Amino acid sequence: MVPTTQHERDPLGPKCMALVHEYLIQPGGSEKVVQELKAFAPQAPLYVSLFSADTMPPSWQEMEIHTSFLQGWAKGLGVLRRDYHARLKYLLPWMPLAYESFDFSSYDCVISSSHAFAKGILTGEQTLHLSYIHSPTRYLWQEGELYLERAGLRSSRSRLRLTYALSQWLLHRLRQWDFLAAQRPDLLIANSQHIRRRIRKLYRRDAVVIYPPVPLQGFEPVVHPRADYDLVAGRLVPYKRVDLAIAACERLGRRLLVVGEGPELSRLKRLAGPLVEFLPHQPQARLQELLAHCRTLLFPWVEDFGLVPVEAQACGRPVIALNRGGTQETVIHGQTGIHIPEASVDALVEGLRQADRQEWDPQQIRAHALQFAPPRFHAQMGSLLRWAWPRFQAGEPLDPKEWQT
Repeated sequence: MVPTTQHERDPLGPKCMALVHEYLIQPGGSEKVVQELKAFAPQAPLYVSLFSADTMPPSWQEMEIHTSFLQGWAKGLGVLRRDYHARLKYLLPWMPLAYESFDFSSYDCVISSSHAFAKGILTGEQTLHLSYIHSPTRYLWQEGELYLERAGLRSSRSRLRLTYALSQWLLHRLRQWDFLAAQRPDLLIANSQHIRRRIRKLYRRDAVVIYPPVPLQGFEPVVHPRADYDLVAGRLVPYKRVDLAIAACERLGRRLLVVGEGPELSRLKRLAGPLVEFLPHQPQARLQELLAHCRTLLFPWVEDFGLVPVEAQACGRPVIALNRGGTQETVIHGQTGIHIPEASVDALVEGLRQADRQEWDPQQIRAHALQFAPPRFHAQMGSLLRWAWPRFQAGEPLDPKEWQT
């Protein structure tokens, strides 16, 4: 394939660019970043391991998307569906090979968007590789035991003990590959200072920090919000601890809306009482409405950055967030939300009570959120590329400490 010509806004920059992402099965926060990367480099084709046109919004079908050899396997296994999580594990051992099989020899620059395997692509010495790291692979380094437990692999039965041992061995091998893969990009970009610290600890590399772009068109305060429910929104996966939000709201007799889909849905429904309502993934206009009218957004988990809290703040609504991870940088305690000290029901209950006692200024909350809008992301990505490209061509090392935003 002959690569397409890069947008000519910077004639001194790389001409032929490509983008790489994990898989495209369900829209989420990292996919919003990819959309802005596509806007930054509109002529660049997008490479992914898997793509489901049936479950992604129609706008994705207009892009030039290249998939790996796993695409055919995924169709046979039924992975390209909304409930893909349980089946995706069968493809995990092959994911490294899927990304190593792509050929980028004709490109001057590749930007990968990675929360797992995409950073592991192979590029030649003439191709600059910038990798935007949403997180070091969470289920390899941080939440492995929780994922195995939710998958039912921790059991006293002999067959499951063997399966558990094999799963641990596979995670060990994938961790080895993941570390080596993180050494391949010429420069790592962290989506927050929190992720920069995790990159330094796990991958022994430094990174520059560029906050993700949060498209905020339509996310605006309303004059008289209903404010008769609290809200949780996102993929329903184990680490997000939506069960804590359910328990806290039920203890206080508060109505809770849970927006999202994922492997935790059936378990959470069993835990929920009559005050909890579950909604599937919502179109953006409906999500904007739900955020604008909520009492608070609950965010009781560690997120690498967290786009939804920024969207909620753009709507002028306070966020109750765990005082760890990206929300340490996106939520200002006492001004745009409440930081809770731990992921527990008691802490959430106290956070909700504190939020009720406080007067909130929707315009002040919104003003804080606007600093994370896409124009800043585009400007910083452009600045980084103008700094990195001539140094890369000259064979100079790309020291993150030398880049000035």
